[in-house]
Amino acid sequence: MTESKKSVGETLFSRRMMVALLMGFSCGLPLLLTLGVLQAWMKEEGVDLTWVGMITLVQSPYSWKFLWSPVLDRFTPLRLGRRRGWLLIAQLALMVAIAALGGSNPVAQPGWMVVSAVLVAFFSATQDIVVDAYRREDLPDDELGLGSSLYVYGYRIGMWAASGGGLILADYLPFSQVYLILAAGLIPGVLTTLLTPEPRVDSRPPRSLREAGWEPLADFFRRDGALWVLAFILLYKIGDTMAAGIATPFYLELGFSKSEIGTVVKLFGSWATIAGAVGGGVLMLRFGIRRSLWVFGVLQAVSTAGFAVLARLGCSLAALSGVIAFESITGGMGTSAFAAFMASQTNKKFTATQYALLTSIMGLPRVLASAPTGLAAKHLGWEWFFIGCTLAAIPGLLVLARFAPWPARVSPQVDESMPS
Repeated sequence: MTESKKSVGETLFSRRMMVALLMGFSCGLPLLLTLGVLQAWMKEEGVDLTWVGMITLVQSPYSWKFLWSPVLDRFTPLRLGRRRGWLLIAQLALMVAIAALGGSNPVAQPGWMVVSAVLVAFFSATQDIVVDAYRREDLPDDELGLGSSLYVYGYRIGMWAASGGGLILADYLPFSQVYLILAAGLIPGVLTTLLTPEPRVDSRPPRSLREAGWEPLADFFRRDGALWVLAFILLYKIGDTMAAGIATPFYLELGFSKSEIGTVVKLFGSWATIAGAVGGGVLMLRFGIRRSLWVFGVLQAVSTAGFAVLARLGCSLAALSGVIAFESITGGMGTSAFAAFMASQTNKKFTATQYALLTSIMGLPRVLASAPTGLAAKHLGWEWFFIGCTLAAIPGLLVLARFAPWPARVSPQVDESMPS
């Protein structure tokens, strides 16, 4: 008994777990710097709402990262090793890109702002690819679940620092200084990359770009129902993604301050999301992945309708807190089931590239569907816009019915509840 407890403690506070946590922080920090924080800056500078919504297009690299992931598998750029070498390059370039974005101006230098934002997204997506591969190779199978959980916690903390902390700082400092401070927030990630060892792998690296890029894709698309799986990944979270894509200008237009948004939406909301993710994981043990996708998908749609209610009620902190709590908890549940589903669809032999493909497809709605949200909200009004976002959840559930109909019995097993 004592030996078992000691083993758990040593695992929890091991070098591998601390690396997973810190790398998660470095990956979560840049994500919202080209979304909510940048949109708040543009809104404050008086940029038209249509262009505020269109700025989400700069996040396109997150949706295409599978295209250059084989290069990161094939080549070793520095003596640090294949994973750490690429990770250091991505992190240093990301810091420069974030600082450059802060040095731009949404009104006087819109072109420079767009180019800098695209570079932030590109190097951030590159960091995501390498960290995912590093985590899978560094952690043994029996520690992968705990390591992934710590990575998610670190990711959420990074998002809090960028969105919640960034918006609160923006009430007291100009956005240019806020971006410099957040660029410095990547220093712990750089130090982690320099101090942690390169993971040891038994299999040899790919010998060609064809082997690194083609074989994982061929393996996936040879499966029955592969296109239905991709369609589901594309559509499942499109409604709440569209709502989130223009949420910050919505809060500002209702009359909430940046500090209120940072505290309630970003910080409190992130804790609620983590609670939902943990709760979703527990419920999946009982319901299985298939039923969880159905239940959590419906709850996601209902929570999106809460924004339409908020649009009618106006600037009420109590209403905002209630809507954010429900939306964040159900969103966390949906994300936990979604992540479990995508993991079940990857071949362990090709985890890095196949997971990059699936997460790229998952990120498309954040870029393409979110781009016209500003125009839609401008012409429909906030209430009808969010009603439309609620209805946008229906196609994903219809595709789910095509390959994973509501089961007659509960099965927590991945191989029984998911398509092969």
